[in-house]
Amino acid sequence: MTFQNAMRAIVVAAAAVTIATPAWAQDVTIALGSEPTTLDPQLREDGGERAINDNVYETLTVRGPDGTLSPGLAAEMPTQLDETTWEVVLRDGITFHNDEPFDAEAVAYSINRVIDPEFNSEQASFFSTITGAEAVGDMTVQVKTDGPDPILPARLYWMKMVPPGAAEADGFAENPVGTGPYEFVEWNRGNSITLRANPDYWGEAPEIQEVQFRFIEEFGTRLSSLLAGEVDLITNLLPEFVNQVPKSASVSGLELPIVILSAVSGPTQDLRVRQALNYAVDKEVLAEALFEGYAEVAQGQLMAPSFFGFNPEIQGYEYNPDLARQLIQEAGAEGAEIELIGTAGRWLKDREMVEVIASFWEEIGVQPNVRIFEFSEYLNRLFDRETRGDAIFVVSSNELLDADRPLSGYYHMGGVGASNEDAELAQLIEEARYETDVSAREALYHEALRLAYEQAYFVFLLNINDIYGMSDRLDWQPRVDAKLMVSEMSIE
Repeated sequence: MTFQNAMRAIVVAAAAVTIATPAWAQDVTIALGSEPTTLDPQLREDGGERAINDNVYETLTVRGPDGTLSPGLAAEMPTQLDETTWEVVLRDGITFHNDEPFDAEAVAYSINRVIDPEFNSEQASFFSTITGAEAVGDMTVQVKTDGPDPILPARLYWMKMVPPGAAEADGFAENPVGTGPYEFVEWNRGNSITLRANPDYWGEAPEIQEVQFRFIEEFGTRLSSLLAGEVDLITNLLPEFVNQVPKSASVSGLELPIVILSAVSGPTQDLRVRQALNYAVDKEVLAEALFEGYAEVAQGQLMAPSFFGFNPEIQGYEYNPDLARQLIQEAGAEGAEIELIGTAGRWLKDREMVEVIASFWEEIGVQPNVRIFEFSEYLNRLFDRETRGDAIFVVSSNELLDADRPLSGYYHMGGVGASNEDAELAQLIEEARYETDVSAREALYHEALRLAYEQAYFVFLLNINDIYGMSDRLDWQPRVDAKLMVSEMSIE
């Protein structure tokens, strides 16, 4: 039985189940494809963690569902005092869930904690220019950067504020304490996390009183749980089942799947091999056969056209298996084993994409060794160059909507997801980061993206939509940044 037929069988079987009525009208259940590796909101780059903590913790600036930036815990948008100093005035009267005060000391602590090299945050590329923060009043903080940083307000949108006392205590990673609309209740390992509405929330009270996040790795199980009325929302709905669920919604996403290729070791150290692996993959087939119109072929860069710095002149690698075979032969790489690392259930059709890519590579004369890891082990390998292997699949998102995020994290040779030693590329990225002239900054990013494209540091794949399946009773519109903000949901 094919994968698609098996999934359709699940739909038919689940449709025959009497749909259950949830016990609590103002409670919702959300199914996630992976369990968080931690609930420390500053430590890892983990989508499961974010789904939970986006509802527990808050940030100084926020984005609306359409991506518009505005003040959050800050009383107003940050003000730039000089080239390397920004000032943030905070809202009064806010406390953390454990009654610690939200004040300038807490903000300075949060900023200094996440950028501390010894803390070793996987989110470091979001905050690459920030050198420190200092409380200059009870409710006023000054943030220092190592040069002019035109997108600091957007960086602060990603940095969650933590209470100093709780963050220093044992067990913080299992017991999150924020200022947000929901408080942590319990973590049933391997099964679920429950949050409850914060009765003392400083902002508008949420309609949903309790939310349970269930961890269901297999798509078929997530789908059947939705159809049986056991959950209200599933992420990563397969496109072929959009018309089978009670309700669905999609939004042009920020998630871009790529394969990182090692330019420093193994067969992929040869530029000709990296180029061949790009020419070998038929991206149109990936977009149409796997995503049924809910994806577009990427234009040779880890950027969507809506991101600042996108280079419209780059058209991407065409599908040309004959040229790919020729390059493999010229490199003397016929029969070379290429380790391809991936995970399953975290992103829409992640395993399927890895397996299809491997089949394309095999057709040009190399031997892909596909290794699918549980998500926490996968993350360990993604962020450790020594264990990353020849090639690793990842879906990168860019909530800053600016080139600095993907280029600092994946292109710059010091980035947490980079596998190159390209000093020229790194210099371009650093120059662009501090350039305040918009046109000059854009030109630097265009050059950096062109250079990386020519060096084929990645297999560039697709721009994919975010697709969600929902119960009939849930009213919610997906966000451009893919955050699952329960406070924006309601029950019909």
